[in-house]
Amino acid sequence: MTHIKKPPVRPNPARYNQACFLKSVPEPRLAPPDEGREVAFAGRSNAGKSSALNKLTQRQGLARTSKTPGRTQHLVFFELDPTHRLVDLPGYGYARVPEKVRRHWGKAMADYLAQRHSLQGLILLMDIRHPLTDFDRQMLEWCDWRGLPVHVLLTKADKLKRGKAATALLQFKKALDGAATVQLFSALNRQGADEARDTLERFLTGPRE
Repeated sequence: MTHIKKPPVRPNPARYNQACFLKSVPEPRLAPPDEGREVAFAGRSNAGKSSALNKLTQRQGLARTSKTPGRTQHLVFFELDPTHRLVDLPGYGYARVPEKVRRHWGKAMADYLAQRHSLQGLILLMDIRHPLTDFDRQMLEWCDWRGLPVHVLLTKADKLKRGKAATALLQFKKALDGAATVQLFSALNRQGADEARDTLERFLTGPRE
């Protein structure tokens, strides 16, 4: 039997260029109506979530960037159109916040991941210079339990020379062992932006993987 290879999904540029802030909430029960489709961005504090969101939407300043880890403390929703959204989740793994705040972040993310029906995929950001952490593994386990596809962006790839970056990518693929797809990414020089946007479009419009 001959299998016809489907053409790659190409993002609609207008969808991302029209991204706008929708709502920022401290817990999922206050989120926008649970309908349509959305993709969430998660990762350690200062992994580059906001920079990635700005680069992928080509909307500089859409998501607040800061050199201070732990700045994002809410679930932040961005609307692409009336039925599609991106969500910036609170960064995890930052120690210099009160324990009560860290527990609240953890509960909010756990509830969101477990209960949000419109969530179709997760973009997990990791600094390429650091290995998988326990927090990253917990996030992957959550998504596996939920049956949620995950795509990893190894951010700040511009910080390494090409050969070292390629080696790091192979090491991450081996460590992930099929738990997620993974690619190199740099918000500074736009490396990997088209590939990441292709994955976003697949999550937002295609069947659940």
